[in-house]
Amino acid sequence: MTINNNVLVPDWLAPKNIHALTTLRTGGVSTGCYASLNLATHVGDDLNAVTQNRNIIRETLALPAEPVWLQQVHSNIAVNAAEVTSLPQADASYSHAANIVCTVMTADCLPLLVCSSDGECVAAIHAGWKGLLDGIITNTITAMQADNLLVWLGPAIGLGCFEVGTEVREAFVEKSAHFANAFKPQGDRWLANIYQLARVELNTLGIDKIYGGDFCTVTEHERFYSYRRDKETGRMATLIWRT
Repeated sequence: MTINNNVLVPDWLAPKNIHALTTLRTGGVSTGCYASLNLATHVGDDLNAVTQNRNIIRETLALPAEPVWLQQVHSNIAVNAAEVTSLPQADASYSHAANIVCTVMTADCLPLLVCSSDGECVAAIHAGWKGLLDGIITNTITAMQADNLLVWLGPAIGLGCFEVGTEVREAFVEKSAHFANAFKPQGDRWLANIYQLARVELNTLGIDKIYGGDFCTVTEHERFYSYRRDKETGRMATLIWRT
């Protein structure tokens, strides 16, 4: 991975016309628990500060357009970012058009970036365990209608920090026995590997060019926001577009 200008740049073999990054929590104007590059308007931060932060990333990263923001609700809905005119309730967006900035926000949930090997199609996915269970990855990949996909797994909660109840594990294993290896016992609960859950789904779809997946938003507190760690906190953005 490469870190510069307060962003994390994926280390993957994407085509040269694919541009992708995750913002870190540094480099903005928000204060207190939102310090400093919070990009979310729904977490209680001063909206003027969020607007300034969004202007900062648009200008310093030379984005070709305003990011296509989503109202994320842990759904399995993916939208065509080129057709978005408001703030849709969705947890993924994709685009075949150039200079459309597909964007998701996270602070422990898993952001996935997807592109086709020919550089013609991109997608950004927000995947908490509910979205993973309900098929947000599969629905997005299906909607893209593209072959030979590459996927980057961005910063999310690490294995040692993601404790879930037995009912969560049982729901995944009922869906597919392949998910069982993504859980380790922790007393009467389980530690879930959100990266492995995503890999299982992607492998089922025939995708094996998978990169990233070695971060922990909870323990890397200087780089990342974490809802599980701090409760009241900001959000990073993970963006992808093609030129």
